[in-house]
Amino acid sequence: MELFLKGFPIFLLIFCRITAFFVVAPVFSTRTVPKTFKIGFSFVISLLVFLTYGLKQTIVPDATFILAIFREILAGVLLGYVAYLFFTVVQTAGGFIDLQMGFGMANIIDPMSGISSPMIGNFKFMVATLIFLSINGHHYLLLALLHSYEWIPLSNALFDRIYEGSLSTFLVHTFAETFMLALQMSAPLVAAMFLTDVGLGFLARTAPQYNVFVIGIPIKIIVGLLLLTLIMPGLVALFEHLFSQMFSAMEKLLGIIQGPVTKAGG
Repeated sequence: MELFLKGFPIFLLIFCRITAFFVVAPVFSTRTVPKTFKIGFSFVISLLVFLTYGLKQTIVPDATFILAIFREILAGVLLGYVAYLFFTVVQTAGGFIDLQMGFGMANIIDPMSGISSPMIGNFKFMVATLIFLSINGHHYLLLALLHSYEWIPLSNALFDRIYEGSLSTFLVHTFAETFMLALQMSAPLVAAMFLTDVGLGFLARTAPQYNVFVIGIPIKIIVGLLLLTLIMPGLVALFEHLFSQMFSAMEKLLGIIQGPVTKAGG
């Protein structure tokens, strides 16, 4: 009983961080993953972390323990949110493309997230998820979560980093970076749709007998689908670069929360 009372607070902190991570992390947070599986998987991962890391820790469950629980939940949410930001790049880029192709009013319900999403964005999101799983990206996410206890111990100073403003600055810069990535990802098709609009404008001036509003919509859809077919082979390399940026951002986040101390293991 003494060992249980000594280890339970440590296990609870570990469980809070890991569960909060799975609530917002990409792939793991989708509605298609049962909640019972999420809780059970979080419990198993927490138990492994406790047996390898938590047995060396000592925590006094005093009045500040409640703040420690909130701190661990916030740490897990931040890690998962930064990873999820780079997945939203795909849907944002698809939204820009749909707006130019004329699919902006035909949003559909994404069964994975449960929200209304653009058609092209939803298609690219499914392709990105398949590529992410094929390169074992979910394994790297789990490794990042496990290694977070080397970078961010249970006695971390997360609230101090929030007070300093370094964490909020990083989140703003990361959001701006993901938005720029979405613009760059959608730029070829958006530029092609703009040139198509210019061509239709010249057609309307030179041949007024053609109803541009009638023939413009199918032409833009055909051009957009043809270009999307052409760039499909390059999506693998594009998404791999996106995922490398995601893991770099997660590493930078861990370094910011860790603060100006020596990294564990060199």
